[in-house]
Amino acid sequence: MNKKKITVLIADDQTLFREGIKDVLSGEKWMQVVGEAADGVEAVAKAKKLKPDVVLMDIKLPKLDGINATRQIRESCPTVNVLMLSSFEDEAHVLDAIQAGANGYLSKMLPAVELVNSIKTFTSEGLMIPQQLMGKLLHGLRKMGDGGMPSQAMLTKTEIKVMDYLGKGLSNKELAKELGCSVKTIKNHLNSAFHKLGVSSRTEAVVKAIEKGLISSEGTTIPDEDEYEG
Repeated sequence: MNKKKITVLIADDQTLFREGIKDVLSGEKWMQVVGEAADGVEAVAKAKKLKPDVVLMDIKLPKLDGINATRQIRESCPTVNVLMLSSFEDEAHVLDAIQAGANGYLSKMLPAVELVNSIKTFTSEGLMIPQQLMGKLLHGLRKMGDGGMPSQAMLTKTEIKVMDYLGKGLSNKELAKELGCSVKTIKNHLNSAFHKLGVSSRTEAVVKAIEKGLISSEGTTIPDEDEYEG
């Protein structure tokens, strides 16, 4: 049985850029570009109508900027994932995008093959923030730090360890290798941690864990004495 294609909506005000991205993605058998938007208002409307798996969203859009468009899409269509594809790579923009609900953040400077691989990784792992941008995100969160107390439903040492590595940008396979367990076990730990933190994505989990003081934004090492399930 054929696997379902990943549907993509491209939101960018530059026609040539949109067409270039469309040409690149259309060359992949497992992906289908279902729509294009030239401004933020159009992006929100088409996201609601088409319900794509992924919206590639520029930040600087006319009528409604990409940050607010992302917020509206994520609030009205929580199953639609948003990947920011922007020329802005500063701490403030990365932080604003993630707080608005973006599931990932990519640079427009990425070579075509890396963009395709990033989308492929994102659709399987649920998070796509390059390490250099993750560092900026964590730095921004540290400056915002509310000194939040740990969650009432405390994560286990194993779950905290998984969150810590997750914040370093590791995929499920990399987490399993790093921690010496199966990918299925990693998914179980992630599902448990997500439930306790009240989140539904890897990005939200990392942000919430830092805000709650469960992991360090500077990557403090978590003790290794915990044992894994199964």
